[in-house]
Amino acid sequence: MTVHYAPEGVYAVLSAIDLPCYIISVGGRVGAAHDVPAPGSGATLLAAAGPLPPHRLGSSAFLRHHGVRFPYMAGAMAGGISSEDFVVALSRAGHLASFGSAGLPVARLHEALGRLEHDLGDAPYACNLIHSPMAPQAERICVDLCLRHRVRCVEASAFVQLTPDLVRYRVTGLRSDAGTGVCAEHRIVAKISRLETAEMFLRPAPEALVSELLARGEISAEQAVLARSVPMADDITVEADSGGHTDRRPLTVLLPAIARLRDRIGTPCPGGAPVRLGAAGGIGTPRAVVAAFALGADYVVTGSVNQGSVEAGTSSAVKLLLAGAGLADCAMAPAADMFEQGVTVQVLSRGTLFPGRAARLYRLYRDHPGLDELPSEERRRLERLFGQVLDRVWEETAAYLKTHHPDQLARSETDPKHRMAMVFRWYLAMASRWATAGLGDRADDWQIWCGPAMGAFNDWTAASVLATPERRHVTTIAEHLLRGAAYHSRLDQLRANGVRIPAACAEYRLPPPPVPQQAAVACAVSRR
Repeated sequence: MTVHYAPEGVYAVLSAIDLPCYIISVGGRVGAAHDVPAPGSGATLLAAAGPLPPHRLGSSAFLRHHGVRFPYMAGAMAGGISSEDFVVALSRAGHLASFGSAGLPVARLHEALGRLEHDLGDAPYACNLIHSPMAPQAERICVDLCLRHRVRCVEASAFVQLTPDLVRYRVTGLRSDAGTGVCAEHRIVAKISRLETAEMFLRPAPEALVSELLARGEISAEQAVLARSVPMADDITVEADSGGHTDRRPLTVLLPAIARLRDRIGTPCPGGAPVRLGAAGGIGTPRAVVAAFALGADYVVTGSVNQGSVEAGTSSAVKLLLAGAGLADCAMAPAADMFEQGVTVQVLSRGTLFPGRAARLYRLYRDHPGLDELPSEERRRLERLFGQVLDRVWEETAAYLKTHHPDQLARSETDPKHRMAMVFRWYLAMASRWATAGLGDRADDWQIWCGPAMGAFNDWTAASVLATPERRHVTTIAEHLLRGAAYHSRLDQLRANGVRIPAACAEYRLPPPPVPQQAAVACAVSRR
């Protein structure tokens, strides 16, 4: 038995999370070892911690249900930021990842799902399905493509009510099973931040929607009956203070409340598996991962920290900005998809003027009945911001609406305030595209969805292999978040048994950055 007393040796034992760890006293000295002391050796066993590989951190049911190796999911980022490369890399590494379908043209989504089907086959992955109350046909198209390309899991986000197409996706995957009674081949991971929304997904599909689908011939009579026996979601991601759409609720308040609601509602079918709960928002360090599992999460979901990864479908300039973000470098700004309702999204405020400029647009919308009623100075300011005259912006907007949302165009022709909203939404939509494309002449207007987890991640990874964007591979991020969480879980277990952890071992250590080749050569020469 080898007992380590020096901090480096103790850390080596503690960080070998696939092996057991024993805290031993020998002659008044306390050390760490991988072997239990033998009787008569003079060593006293003070505490022990078993192996804790990362896959044991969360729910084994989550792993089995989705066919993954780790209780970790990378949430969708709209506009293809969570790209095909992003999803494929994580899936092959044993994680669940969701493709960012929101806002993509139909042809682009069709191409992406075709590639994922070809590259991954039956391997685990998901596609984001975002609620689109202003454009319900977008949901139908996304569901149609998911069914066509055999997507077995969707991440449903921003839903304030259940829609026919979301229910259609769920129910068309139901079939009788001799062992369990019903098998749901179309899985739903629902992202929520409110109790009333969670309850929708904890219960079966509404009878009215099921009957409507049955009457239209989109589901079978057997599936309509089976729909009464399963909740709408297999998993519910409880989203706290995240980038993009967020209510900024504390995870420590929200997750336990959703867990109590789930337990109170129970399952539609006696003996059925309970809906699992995930934790999202603020997950940017191993300690945050540990806290989420301690709150009862079955899995964790990361978001902002992945946007700066190598595989993320955004510009290198955006990734550099994200790598410099601090804890307080986020702000709320009007959302493009729900602008008129005053809904906001959380975005990066460092290195861009977008939050203030977008907020000004909402104030103008709130205070004026239409573009023609704006003061002349405000019109000139808008044209400087947009880079073209307002009439030209409206022409572009009208051309888009004519093709994609003719009902909105018709309303804009008779409602000046609605027309103003459509013009302002043009800027909000373009701002995110300018960012992902890295258009330098519009850098002040970049809209970059981001939560405070990004700043926490940057602080944690400073002076490490993950300090710079070119080394932030999405699988490496996942690996170190989970291994670090397992390490800190081990420390918590030992502390609970009265062990004082040396300060030198109190943090999980990321690998250092690689030594530049010239520096390595110079160092080798100096040693000769």
